[in-house]
Amino acid sequence: MFAHDHQGSDGAVVKDPVCGMSVDRARSAHHVQAHGHDFHFCSAGCRTKFEADPGRYLNPTRSTPPPGQAKAIYTCPMHPQIRQIGPGACPICGMALEPVDVTADDGPNLELAQMTRRLWIGLVLTAPVVVLAMGAHLAGRLMPISPDASGWVQFALSTPVVLWAGWPFLERGWRSVVSPHLNMFTLIGLGVSVAYAASALAVVAPGLFPADFRDADGMAPIYFESAAVIVVLALLGQVLELRARERTGGAVRALLDLSPKTARRIGDGGVEEDVSLDRVLVGDRLRVRPGERVPVDGEVLEGRSSVDESLVTGESMPVEKAVGARLIGGSINKSGAVVMRADKVGADTLLARIVQMVAEAQRSRAPIQRLADRVSGWFAPAVIVAALATAAVWALVGPEPRAAHGLLAAVSVLIIACPCALGLATPMSIMVGVGRGAAAGVLIRNAEALERLGSVDTLVLDKTGTLTEGRPSVTAIRTLGFDEAELLRLAASLERSSEHPLAEAIVRAATDRGLALSEAASFASVAGEGVSGVVDGRRIAVGAATNEARAAPLAADIEAMRQAGATVVAVLVDDALAGIIAIADKIKPSAADAIRALKADGLRLVMLTGDVRATALAVARPLGIDEVVAQVLPQDKAAMVQRLKAQGRRVAMAGDGVNDSPALAAADVGIAMGGGADVAIESAGVTLLGGDLGALVRARRLSKAVMANVRQNLTFAFGYNLAAVPLAAGALYPALHILLSPEISAAAMSLSSVSVIANALRLRSVRL
Repeated sequence: MFAHDHQGSDGAVVKDPVCGMSVDRARSAHHVQAHGHDFHFCSAGCRTKFEADPGRYLNPTRSTPPPGQAKAIYTCPMHPQIRQIGPGACPICGMALEPVDVTADDGPNLELAQMTRRLWIGLVLTAPVVVLAMGAHLAGRLMPISPDASGWVQFALSTPVVLWAGWPFLERGWRSVVSPHLNMFTLIGLGVSVAYAASALAVVAPGLFPADFRDADGMAPIYFESAAVIVVLALLGQVLELRARERTGGAVRALLDLSPKTARRIGDGGVEEDVSLDRVLVGDRLRVRPGERVPVDGEVLEGRSSVDESLVTGESMPVEKAVGARLIGGSINKSGAVVMRADKVGADTLLARIVQMVAEAQRSRAPIQRLADRVSGWFAPAVIVAALATAAVWALVGPEPRAAHGLLAAVSVLIIACPCALGLATPMSIMVGVGRGAAAGVLIRNAEALERLGSVDTLVLDKTGTLTEGRPSVTAIRTLGFDEAELLRLAASLERSSEHPLAEAIVRAATDRGLALSEAASFASVAGEGVSGVVDGRRIAVGAATNEARAAPLAADIEAMRQAGATVVAVLVDDALAGIIAIADKIKPSAADAIRALKADGLRLVMLTGDVRATALAVARPLGIDEVVAQVLPQDKAAMVQRLKAQGRRVAMAGDGVNDSPALAAADVGIAMGGGADVAIESAGVTLLGGDLGALVRARRLSKAVMANVRQNLTFAFGYNLAAVPLAAGALYPALHILLSPEISAAAMSLSSVSVIANALRLRSVRL
């Protein structure tokens, strides 16, 4: 009935995960039996809905969506365990919640729209309050009014500012006290409430104040302008924060906006129709014309084209696609028309998975944030104690009017110490950094991987698919009295009937050259020896070049090819050696530059491979990799990573195959090559979407830039609060007779948040 981790061991008592009150199990059980809804009720009346995922729950304040809104789940960037239906505020930190699933048609940000409306209306009402509070002389010139009447006008104007425009802060502050999860809204709400309540009492019943608290006219001091200005500046900070957070998802949302909305489906009998993307099913045949976007992930069945995949991989060069090639949904078909088969649709497409992973990564928390969390846990209570102590000291030893000065200083301490900047320091940098990485072809799974990547000192590299292209291809051909193209055509015509990977490489080489292949007759295959048959009336045989006497004329070429790491096959025509073909897994064009850059960055490089040592060295030597471990099993790769970690090394592992997934999971940071096995991508903390090691260099630079940005933000936030509290308490008053007003404290608090946001947004333009 309930998520199992919230049940009591005796089945009798369960605590509501948000408010902490005991759950009424009898009422909850009755509700489930009567209505079939998985809700529980606490003794305070909260209704909480559990999800199937243990530890996840929906906020009881929003168990049903607001009218007119979709049933979208929202979560807190700082506390991902908080989930609720519809937008709102986190019950722990008070931050605005974000949708779990990012879609292209999210619509307007209701939280931002509401905060913006409150800001403008609050600003209009606050302006005359500030003018009236500036002094009788200025007020008398602009609008002749008595002090008593001025107080009532300020009361009338500031009341909607505080009670309507500032209501979100008061509500979140109250919820933080009841929870209890004291946060920045506790301080804002308390400061605004104290300033407003004291001022309202001074206007309505000034006689209740002690004589030394009132001026010569018998008026008690009022701080309506402080309360109103604090609300307006806090709203400004919220609007700027919400806008910045919305911009961090721009790269992801741009991917979704560019994905096609329809697909051209080829039905039975060849009839074609345009259908919405949600009607496309796995197995459907789709036509993609020049200039159109590929609707879903799939495989080319007919045609040939060049496709721009930069939207997903970050690589600007178009990729040639022929029959059998994989297509990525959202990429652009640049030239010829192709017919494709839909293999992955909806949430299963690569683009949809990227969007979801980026959204989750932006909400994840870096280990460095634990420091800010620990500080925030005791910061709000400490500030409240500091404010009370400030008021007490002023009341005891301060200059007259002591009580007025004490109240002013206490409110200033509450406002200026608001830990907004501290709370934003890490999440803003992580959100912007993950979005920047997605735009550069680097998919970060979580903030922990992003933090650790910049500090690794050892990089373990798989060979196949990571340093090499991951598929064998023809690298050289030598002939004896034969035309090279004709030799390749005859061999490919025969190998077309074979399923061996080397045969596929020969056929692909012939197809790439545009050679016309013939049908093979009398095809025969002998395991370990090769294939034979008749092509165009001639007996053809293709197999390993192991017959030394027959291969003697090309022995030197064969040895050179093998030293280069290639597999050599001999081609016989009418029982005579006609030539040899070298087949190897080519080194990726970008690998050499990437390896040089990584070595220059101080990384220790180790290559692991299941291939024989000669083949491994043929790849490692030209790349300048000195440490090579060959002929290793998948479990040996993971054990090697563990041994390096036991030596005190911080290890990253890069690979692309199913056999790499244990090592990827064992490493401090797993790096998957895009286009590799799904299980490898799921095991990794970082995915290089283009399968290009150059993206790893960019990922390292991004990690270092983000962590430097986080440290800058935290240093500023800590330094600001350490310096601001003594100033607000009146540290400058004995020497300079300067006492910060609450509105100046509110401006300083907002400026600190704006500074952190602006610094984090610099990551959007960092050079990678």
